[in-house]
Amino acid sequence: MVESPQIEEAREALRRIYGFADFRGRQEDVITRVLARQSTLAVMPTGAGKSLTYQLPATMLDGTCVVISPLIALMHDQLRAARANGISAATLTSADADWRETLDAFRAGALDLLYVAPERASQPGFRDLLGSTKLALFAVDEAHCVSEWGHDFRPDYRQLRPLMDAFPHVPRLALTATADAHTRGDVLTQLGIPEEGLVIAGFDRPNIRYAIRPRDALGRQLAQLCDEQTGPGIVYAPTRKKVEALAEQLASATGRPVLPYHAGLPPEERAANQAAFVSSEDMVMVATIAFGMGIDKPDVRFVAHAGVPKSIEAYYQETGRAGRDGDPAVALMLWGAGDFAQARMRIGEVDAERQQGERQRLDALAGLVETPGCRRAVLLRHFGEHPPETCGNCDNCLEAPEMIDVTVLAQKVLSAVYRTGQSYGFGHVQKVLTGADDERVRSKRHDQLSVFGIVEEEESRLLQPVVRALQVRGHLAQTDHGGLKLAGDVRDILGGAIKIAISKPPERTRSRKRRGDTTPNPVGDPLFDALRELRRDLAAEAGVPPYVVFHDAALRAMAAQRPASRAELAEIPGVGAKKLEAYAEPFLRVIREN
Repeated sequence: MVESPQIEEAREALRRIYGFADFRGRQEDVITRVLARQSTLAVMPTGAGKSLTYQLPATMLDGTCVVISPLIALMHDQLRAARANGISAATLTSADADWRETLDAFRAGALDLLYVAPERASQPGFRDLLGSTKLALFAVDEAHCVSEWGHDFRPDYRQLRPLMDAFPHVPRLALTATADAHTRGDVLTQLGIPEEGLVIAGFDRPNIRYAIRPRDALGRQLAQLCDEQTGPGIVYAPTRKKVEALAEQLASATGRPVLPYHAGLPPEERAANQAAFVSSEDMVMVATIAFGMGIDKPDVRFVAHAGVPKSIEAYYQETGRAGRDGDPAVALMLWGAGDFAQARMRIGEVDAERQQGERQRLDALAGLVETPGCRRAVLLRHFGEHPPETCGNCDNCLEAPEMIDVTVLAQKVLSAVYRTGQSYGFGHVQKVLTGADDERVRSKRHDQLSVFGIVEEEESRLLQPVVRALQVRGHLAQTDHGGLKLAGDVRDILGGAIKIAISKPPERTRSRKRRGDTTPNPVGDPLFDALRELRRDLAAEAGVPPYVVFHDAALRAMAAQRPASRAELAEIPGVGAKKLEAYAEPFLRVIREN
């Protein structure tokens, strides 16, 4: 196949601007369409280089690329990265004091990229502004926000098509990492992109190790994760109160810098905490889901959930904030049965027409949590892919769980819930089943029930996992006061027609720190550490996060290859012309001196 002169020119621009020898994944396919002025929806996993698919063409096409992005923080991250590579870019947001200069540069055609929020883009005056200069491309980031089927629906995204239709000769590029088949179809329709414009790069993030475990001493589990993963991390907690408590607990237990982030904090404190995290090389941010979409930090080494997310789509997007640089990263979910019970209760509070879809989302998430098979395969099948049965990089593939039949114990639990009146919590039901000498059990005369004491000591440790499994599968629900009640059709379980199996709970072991492959410098090279220190100093001087100077991967390559000249340094992936000009001398000096 003979390549077009345009893609050869793009490949040369890739080498010159970004310092990369060739495109990755489906980048070339997307860029080919953009350069041919064909509207496109690109579904690409986080870390696959979505922003490059519009930034690079913007430097080649005549006119300005207008980028619609949902959050100011995300725009400013993209702005720093673009300018560091020598691209002429600006943002037009409420946080920008230089908006007059930006407008002048835009009208003069001096910008390759102009970033704006959908709320600004939907204003009538903005359409007039766009008519004052030549446009090269509309790029719509986080495009799933346009769909009511998406998990992050933003009404202002629905105003983008009328805006873009006013400039029919300007192609449009929509980008997302998170969209199932239904959402993809809706995005195409809402943004006026033909079906043949869909490019799917796949959803796999092979560098992320997925692990899902029941919550058991949450603080200890998260502290162990922080010990194992030495780089920056994000812990998602379900409530503001939990965010504050966990941040304090982890700071005390780990000795690492830990900050909270949630919508209840003053705006200036939120902004300061976010800026500190973006610039840090070892900070842990404990946050609600209000934190994350605006973060384009490539070196996050772990994302932990202290409860179940809203859906598989939300889980995929939130875990996707780990390992954007391609280095190994971990996604850990710690869940409890109550998470699913509460989620099922919330479904009853939404509009009737949405309930079926919400149940399907929750059932899909329950399937991911409960599977004894490959987690990655479940994720990828949810997005319509056909992955191998095993991935070799999730907890179940690395250590296959032993499945045990607990049907009889499940029957005992359901019987005890029913016979105690479907109003007591797990603790009381457990005491009844194990025959505990308890005053409350006696006062309710539950020691006279046929289910009293029918669970032997050796199987009593399985009671909590069994109750969790029954709640996840919708056979047990919570009452308004936190008790347990029967739900769904439990007759088939009680009658033996449905078997219940769970993963055998692991024996408790003492925490052991992982060493070696979890650090940015796995071989302990002192040159790498010296280069990292230099990067830190240069970043502080320039007022940018360290990764804007160079990613860890570029520093590791420098330490391994020890370039002795500008020409040799230019061969390191990630060293483009602008960065070579700015940083060659100090980095070559450190290499010579170490």
